[in-house]
Amino acid sequence: MHMIRMTIEDAIRATDCELVAGDPQGFFEGVSIDSRSVPAGGAFVAFAGERVDGNRFAAQALRTGAAVVVLTAPADQETLEAAEQTGGAVLRAKDDDGEQFMLALAEAWRARNPQWIVVGVTGSVGKTTTKEMLAAGIGAHRRVHATKGNFNNLLGVPLTLFAASSEDEVLVVEMGMNNAGEISRIAAAARPNVAVITNIGTSHIGNLGSREGIARAKAEVVGGLTGCDACEPTLVLANGDDFSDFIQNAFAEPAGVRVLRVGGADSAIYAASVDLNDDGLPSVVVRTDAEEELRGTLLLPGRAMVLDLLIALGAIKALGLSCEPALRAICGMRPARMRMEVRQEGSSARVIDDTYNASPSSMAAALDVLCSMRCDGRRVAVLGQIGELGDESARLHALVGAYAAAKPLDMLVLIGTGDIRHMADAALTMGFSEDKLERFDTVDEAVRVIAPLLRPEDLVLAKASRAAELDMFTRGVLDA
Repeated sequence: MHMIRMTIEDAIRATDCELVAGDPQGFFEGVSIDSRSVPAGGAFVAFAGERVDGNRFAAQALRTGAAVVVLTAPADQETLEAAEQTGGAVLRAKDDDGEQFMLALAEAWRARNPQWIVVGVTGSVGKTTTKEMLAAGIGAHRRVHATKGNFNNLLGVPLTLFAASSEDEVLVVEMGMNNAGEISRIAAAARPNVAVITNIGTSHIGNLGSREGIARAKAEVVGGLTGCDACEPTLVLANGDDFSDFIQNAFAEPAGVRVLRVGGADSAIYAASVDLNDDGLPSVVVRTDAEEELRGTLLLPGRAMVLDLLIALGAIKALGLSCEPALRAICGMRPARMRMEVRQEGSSARVIDDTYNASPSSMAAALDVLCSMRCDGRRVAVLGQIGELGDESARLHALVGAYAAAKPLDMLVLIGTGDIRHMADAALTMGFSEDKLERFDTVDEAVRVIAPLLRPEDLVLAKASRAAELDMFTRGVLDA
């Protein structure tokens, strides 16, 4: 069995949805929220989006092979006729809430696979890197299924679970959120046995009001933790994060959840030394409370990657697995696309493409990488707007600008029309030379002016939130 397979009757029972048409004794295999990619014999869950109403494509999904469609609006005549013609079924989600349907179905599928060990990964920065490290490290021991891409929200996590096989042994599930309460709902569906919180930063502070609010939202994962044969419920936290004590004392210990701390000399796992080579790659000596000493060099640039490594090894240790083969596997990982990915094509400048997303702390870490790597030409930082900072946006953009001013940059390029101006003002206030600072309203303008100036020996960092579309700048430089 390679994905969710369930009778329609069982889905109705699990989600409390309504059978509108069709045979409840039929079954489906696989779930999609895109009518164009529904597997034959699968389920299509329709959502009324801002631009496109998926309910309008239910009839088409049935005619192209879906066994069942789940509506979030009344069934139209075309859909009912398609169901009769194809022998498919039509369901309507309770309260027309497609998200809750997906989560409830995922919870039922998880309950049918108690043999799975689930590791939940949340935090403000580093979730995806830590998830990939866990998948690689655990993969040295067990068959692993992990979150693909950014499928880490209220819909992505159910899709991750639906795609898992009964043959998989460990699921590594990335858990993102925008608002309070979302991690609770995700964790209730995934029922992790081990969870990690990478750190508490400022991402989504506009929605959650404060870093304590973010910490509380991330700590919701504790409520979903459950034990298994392999381990007791365990939360992995970093010693260096200033909210780890708060999460441990206010959430984990009252819930009877074991806490495993990493990152300090008195921790279960810590880095005894870290050295960066000319390409910014960290060589690390890792020590454990079992008096192990492990050595390796990551292919992921930056000192910040070491903490992600320690957190991943902490979770691997919590599962009772050996850290040595896990570290070897992790040291073979290469950067994911647009995540600290070093690229150079032909006679272009060398580009550190970190344009997938950004927060103030990850932007500072990226600037550190830029300044730690070997560079025979100029060091150029190209920064764009950071999203979802709310009332803190101006202050946090200014802090990044001040941080950039303290770095040995040959050029600082700022792109955008919003709070990016606070980044520029702070950099100049802190003494950054106005001759080295360039500002552009759009990416196209920046590419047109800056790309021709860059030389093959230059090293360029491109970093911003995804909405800033700085990946277009990277392409412009590499294609110049």
